[in-house]
Amino acid sequence: MFKDLDPLLHSQLRLAVMSLLVSVRKAEFAWLKEKTNSTAGNLSVQIQKLKDAGYIEINKTFRDNYPLTECSVTKKGIKAFEDYVKNIQNYLKP
Repeated sequence: MFKDLDPLLHSQLRLAVMSLLVSVRKAEFAWLKEKTNSTAGNLSVQIQKLKDAGYIEINKTFRDNYPLTECSVTKKGIKAFEDYVKNIQNYLKP
Protein backbone atom coordinates (compact mmCIF):
# COMPACT_ATOMS: atom_id res chain seq x y z
CA MET A 1 0.00 0.00 0.00
CA PHE A 2 1.34 3.40 -0.96
CA LYS A 3 1.34 6.09 1.70
CA ASP A 4 1.06 9.79 1.00
CA LEU A 5 4.35 11.62 0.73
CA ASP A 6 4.93 14.58 3.02
CA PRO A 7 4.24 17.56 0.71
CA LEU A 8 6.62 19.72 2.73
CA LEU A 9 9.52 17.36 2.00
CA HIS A 10 8.45 16.66 -1.56
CA SER A 11 9.93 20.01 -2.63
CA GLN A 12 13.39 19.53 -4.13
CA LEU A 13 15.09 22.32 -2.15
CA ARG A 14 13.45 21.48 1.18
CA LEU A 15 14.34 17.80 0.69
CA ALA A 16 17.94 18.76 -0.09
CA VAL A 17 18.15 20.93 3.03
CA MET A 18 16.74 18.15 5.20
CA SER A 19 19.07 15.57 3.64
CA LEU A 20 22.05 17.76 4.45
CA LEU A 21 20.90 18.58 7.97
CA VAL A 22 20.11 14.96 8.82
CA SER A 23 23.69 14.05 7.91
CA VAL A 24 25.43 16.93 9.74
CA ARG A 25 22.77 17.91 12.34
CA LYS A 26 23.72 21.62 12.20
CA ALA A 27 24.87 23.88 9.38
CA GLU A 28 25.40 27.52 8.54
CA PHE A 29 23.08 29.19 6.06
CA ALA A 30 25.96 30.01 3.71
CA TRP A 31 27.02 26.33 3.60
CA LEU A 32 23.46 25.21 2.86
CA LYS A 33 23.21 27.86 0.14
CA GLU A 34 26.44 26.62 -1.45
CA LYS A 35 25.56 22.92 -1.23
CA THR A 36 22.04 23.36 -2.64
CA ASN A 37 23.09 25.90 -5.29
CA SER A 38 20.16 28.03 -4.20
CA THR A 39 19.63 31.76 -4.02
CA ALA A 40 19.65 33.32 -0.58
CA GLY A 41 16.05 34.46 -0.96
CA ASN A 42 14.68 31.09 -2.04
CA LEU A 43 16.64 29.22 0.64
CA SER A 44 15.45 31.65 3.29
CA VAL A 45 11.81 31.08 2.36
CA GLN A 46 12.21 27.30 2.31
CA ILE A 47 14.02 27.03 5.65
CA GLN A 48 11.31 29.21 7.19
CA LYS A 49 8.70 26.70 5.99
CA LEU A 50 10.71 23.87 7.55
CA LYS A 51 10.99 25.86 10.78
CA ASP A 52 7.26 26.57 10.83
CA ALA A 53 6.63 22.82 10.55
CA GLY A 54 8.98 22.17 13.46
CA TYR A 55 11.43 20.21 11.30
CA ILE A 56 14.38 22.54 11.91
CA GLU A 57 15.46 25.24 14.33
CA ILE A 58 17.07 28.48 13.20
CA ASN A 59 19.57 30.31 15.39
CA LYS A 60 20.65 33.83 14.42
CA THR A 61 23.73 35.31 16.04
CA PHE A 62 26.77 37.38 15.08
CA ARG A 63 30.35 36.30 14.35
CA ASP A 64 32.88 39.12 14.20
CA ASN A 65 30.09 41.67 13.68
CA TYR A 66 28.63 39.65 10.77
CA PRO A 67 25.23 37.98 10.97
CA LEU A 68 25.38 34.20 11.30
CA THR A 69 22.39 31.96 10.69
CA GLU A 70 22.63 28.33 11.72
CA CYS A 71 20.04 25.65 11.06
CA SER A 72 19.71 22.42 12.98
CA VAL A 73 17.39 19.49 12.48
CA THR A 74 14.89 18.59 15.22
CA LYS A 75 13.74 15.16 16.38
CA LYS A 76 10.46 15.82 14.60
CA GLY A 77 12.39 16.67 11.43
CA ILE A 78 14.45 13.49 11.62
CA LYS A 79 11.30 11.40 12.06
CA ALA A 80 9.57 13.14 9.15
CA PHE A 81 12.63 12.62 6.93
CA GLU A 82 12.94 8.94 7.87
CA ASP A 83 9.22 8.39 7.20
CA TYR A 84 9.52 10.16 3.85
CA VAL A 85 12.47 7.98 2.82
CA LYS A 86 10.63 4.84 3.91
CA ASN A 87 7.55 5.83 1.93
CA ILE A 88 9.65 6.57 -1.17
CA GLN A 89 11.29 3.16 -0.84
CA ASN A 90 7.84 1.56 -0.89
CA TYR A 91 7.16 3.25 -4.22
CA LEU A 92 10.39 1.86 -5.63
CA LYS A 93 9.79 -1.76 -4.64
CA PRO A 94 8.82 -4.02 -7.56
